[in-house]
Amino acid sequence: MNIAVQERIWLSSPHMGGSEEKYVKQAFDSNWVAPLGPNVNAFEQSLESYLAEGVFVGALSSGTAAIHLGLVLLGVGKGDEVICQSMTFSASANPILYQGSTPIFVDSEPGTWNMCPEALETALKDRIAKGRRPKAVIAVHLYGVPFLYDEIREVCDRYEVPLLEDAAEALGSTYRGRKCGTLGDIGVLSFNGNKIITTSGGGAIVCHTKDQKERAVFFSTQSRDAAPHYQHSEIGYNYRMSNICAGIGCGQMEVLDSHVLARRKMHDFYAQLLADVGGATVFSVPNDYSFANYWLTAITLDASATREGRTREDLRLFLENLTIESRPLWKPMHLQPIFHDAPYYGGTVSEDLFRDGLCLPSGSNLTDADRMRLSEAFNVFFGE
Repeated sequence: MNIAVQERIWLSSPHMGGSEEKYVKQAFDSNWVAPLGPNVNAFEQSLESYLAEGVFVGALSSGTAAIHLGLVLLGVGKGDEVICQSMTFSASANPILYQGSTPIFVDSEPGTWNMCPEALETALKDRIAKGRRPKAVIAVHLYGVPFLYDEIREVCDRYEVPLLEDAAEALGSTYRGRKCGTLGDIGVLSFNGNKIITTSGGGAIVCHTKDQKERAVFFSTQSRDAAPHYQHSEIGYNYRMSNICAGIGCGQMEVLDSHVLARRKMHDFYAQLLADVGGATVFSVPNDYSFANYWLTAITLDASATREGRTREDLRLFLENLTIESRPLWKPMHLQPIFHDAPYYGGTVSEDLFRDGLCLPSGSNLTDADRMRLSEAFNVFFGE
């Protein structure tokens, strides 16, 4: 079968809902173009209402900034150690270095692809035995699938180490009915251009007290003291979200639920399409108490069971030749050159996933025509 090359199908492109321009226009009309204003307040309030009663959200310039300020709030500093999930994007780990701290990487478990509770406990025991009690644990909801929160929390509490919840990929996901982003001692969200909703670039820190949020906002605005002149007693950062970007966020919140439904529809599409394909497994929640937004639908290909031993790289290149974007899973942090000296605890789960895993086009704006092209492409590749 010959498939004509057509317009590119993207992995996860921004998807506007229609009201964003209205909020942005209001910001221009009122000259609120600074990192404060009514859209910032409204966006934060909308997120707080969506997530849970009693949480406090600070809108920031990126999810990375939120992780960084989360570490600051948890008292992580120079010479400290922070345990981090290895199977993640580098933004989860880079802020550890910003603080002059050392990352300690932990392997995944095969069910959720997220932090392994057993490997976490092994790491904590060993670091404490070495006189190096970690100051925090960073766990990630990979591709919108919740990590094993109960098990991770139990280990963190038993060793008295706070949990920073990286929910950058998981807005709209839930664990036992609780929204991801509200589970940790501090939560993190991302609104990058490829996320469930976007503010062009942006993120948020989710706190459990008003004082904690105010402290984060203080740090995010260069830690300016209450004085008529510019006075700074602590190190600050330029991390606050602008009123323009927050206006986009206000419009995006109106379509968040529909975006989640559309992402889940794409996951179901792939699950049905690949149900009888030997060697192909669609990544899905492994239990009945987690709800995934399926920000990206991912698959693994077992080359020993596929036609002619085809690998995920064979599939990626095949799709690329058809102008269809796909992407390997995150390369584990303990395999990254910048972290080659960092301690690592666990086996080869994350390494095996990186070798065999591929993220597929998952955008909420994909059409029936796009799905038809994807069906044809997969049928040709797998010889159906």
